[in-house]
Amino acid sequence: MTTYTAPVEDMMFLFDKLRNNKNYNEIEKYHDVNSELVRNILEEAAKITQNIILPLAKSGDENPTTLENGVVITPPGYKEAYKKFIEDGWTSLSCDPKYGGQGMPKTVSAFFDEMLSSASLSFKLYSELSIGAYNCINHHTTESIKNKFLPKMVEGKWSGTMCLTESVCGTDLGLLKTKAVEQPNGTFKISGQKIFITSGDHDLTENIIHLVIARASDSPSGTKGISLFLVPKFVVNDDGSIGQQNGISTVSIESKMGIKGSATCVLNFDAAIGYMVGPKNKGLNSMFTMMNLERIVVGIQGLGISEIAYQNSLNYAKERKQGKTNNSKTDNNADFIIEHADIRKSLLNMKSIIEGERALCFWLSQQTEVSLYHKDKIIRQEASNIVSLMTPVVKALFTDMGMEITSDAMQIHGGYGYTKDQGIEQLYRDNRITPIYEGTNSVQAIDLVFRKLENKNGDIINKYISLIQKDLNIMEAEMQPFISILIKNIKILLNFTNWIKDKMKNSKEDVSAACNDYLKVLGLVAIAHAWIKVLEVSFKDYKNNKQFYEEKIQTANFFFNRVLPRVESHYLSAISGSKYIMDFKFN
Repeated sequence: MTTYTAPVEDMMFLFDKLRNNKNYNEIEKYHDVNSELVRNILEEAAKITQNIILPLAKSGDENPTTLENGVVITPPGYKEAYKKFIEDGWTSLSCDPKYGGQGMPKTVSAFFDEMLSSASLSFKLYSELSIGAYNCINHHTTESIKNKFLPKMVEGKWSGTMCLTESVCGTDLGLLKTKAVEQPNGTFKISGQKIFITSGDHDLTENIIHLVIARASDSPSGTKGISLFLVPKFVVNDDGSIGQQNGISTVSIESKMGIKGSATCVLNFDAAIGYMVGPKNKGLNSMFTMMNLERIVVGIQGLGISEIAYQNSLNYAKERKQGKTNNSKTDNNADFIIEHADIRKSLLNMKSIIEGERALCFWLSQQTEVSLYHKDKIIRQEASNIVSLMTPVVKALFTDMGMEITSDAMQIHGGYGYTKDQGIEQLYRDNRITPIYEGTNSVQAIDLVFRKLENKNGDIINKYISLIQKDLNIMEAEMQPFISILIKNIKILLNFTNWIKDKMKNSKEDVSAACNDYLKVLGLVAIAHAWIKVLEVSFKDYKNNKQFYEEKIQTANFFFNRVLPRVESHYLSAISGSKYIMDFKFN
């Protein structure tokens, strides 16, 4: 079984030292969110994730959710843990106090998301979609709907889902078949089947609030005719009490490679009562409020699983003896494997990526808050552009790196990693869904290149690159080797960007074949930018905590010299074009 210690000190380092974003600090509602408060929250979060939720990972894998007589039963221990989870207020952490929330910023809730992902992704998924549904409802419905549904969702007594996928349509939502028929009282009757619905049914909450995309009977075909509907499992009476069961039934639970404790359901909607969310035929616009947040959170899932994989690999490498190193200084028959250069390289690869991702995620969390709550409309829009640009990057790169890291963790454990006893193979299996759901990583790359680099808001990518370059105006001598390496890679990113823009005019197949490489190049440069911010503090405050900052500096050294060079490889591969790909004849 895996062990886990929440990285509270690294998280507090980011909160204390990298919370120097002027625009973020101008948001008045967060002025009282100080270091003492955040530390208390993170330390309590560490207790519940380490002591109560972590043991659920193994039990949920060995005793998956079941469907019995139409009722979904969660694994042993889930009910008790969830009861404690909502009693302690964890579902309300980032929600509006108006509906019973605690009003914490994303800079805090993102840390908790990471801890939960490390401890048990399956358990996390029961509350994760609820926060996304909460945000969507809060942004796009009437006050009466908000007051009727949000307090119980914030409390955790009711949960939420996102119902998009059907057997006939995955990413191509324009093909959906689910219908919505308007009723005289303004409600709709929703009929159709949805598949792959995370937490689609379970026994943890009193009600489940489904957000369902469907086509009204008088709407056009394709994505332009999609509307969004709020469809509760149980009808909610005017006084807020739960009424009769709605026309929703669970057909089956998917038998999956991983996250077996999570109920991934096939749901039938049979004239189920629903309420339209947002404008008619603009359902995808409303749904993307939820989906874009969810994509960032999925990236954090990859980060969280990477962290626990690294911790267990490090511990194992310190305890396992195997072979003699070239410079062995002992007379023993074997040395600890952490003394072998290749093992050390793998561990440093994990560590440098994880800590860089965490710093980038913290920076992006600040940008998210600015995009939502800053007083200046222009500043909000600029931050929103950055969040939009980086959303597919965080989702795809963090989860791809999660696969690399969990695979390396299994390799470090050797044969024991391949067996179930250590729990490492489960981390690999659980993480394997993260590059797939909420839009596969190839879809994320296509979205980035074709929609996010340039759009109605301007040349977003060059504005972002200029922002990075501005942050490199640092004179300290210790920083120059790192800055020099990053400048070289920014030039590659600029060349790659110009190549993309040129090929977009006359060879979109070349662009399509390059999208994944481009996303990785942008992501690695973004992580390096986050490391620059960490390094600036590390050199400045070095004397105050030598051991901590020396470790940061050496970890950054590895990233800049061993990980960042991947940028050039991706670039050279991509600009070779698509002809040899598209002209190949498969038998």
